[in-house]
Amino acid sequence: GVGMGMTAPVSITAFPAEDGSFQQKVKVSLRIPSQFQDNPPCPTDESIKIEERQGMTIYSTQFGGYAKETDYVNYAAKLKAALGSEAAYCKDFYLCNGYDPPMKPYGRRNEVWFVKE
Repeated sequence: GVGMGMTAPVSITAFPAEDGSFQQKVKVSLRIPSQFQDNPPCPTDESIKIEERQGMTIYSTQFGGYAKETDYVNYAAKLKAALGSEAAYCKDFYLCNGYDPPMKPYGRRNEVWFVKE
């Protein structure tokens, strides 16, 4: 019953298939606003879980526009190519992040993150 508003980024955990596309399983994460961090409201929907994300070091790339799955897949492939075979990062998932509300037409910011091992 508590409205927290929209936070940024909206983070989608993508689990890539062999061909690089998303598997059907994805996880969407929203940041709990600062004023609710110490005592977040309890979700009424059992499919919603509150998790604490530990600090991490990431490799990241940024792009603009209205991001679609194909955009995230393409930028993940570009980031992978840029890192080469020497960089140690988690390869079974990556994070797709959007920072802007749907009604913002210009200057949009999206990122792909690989979590450093």
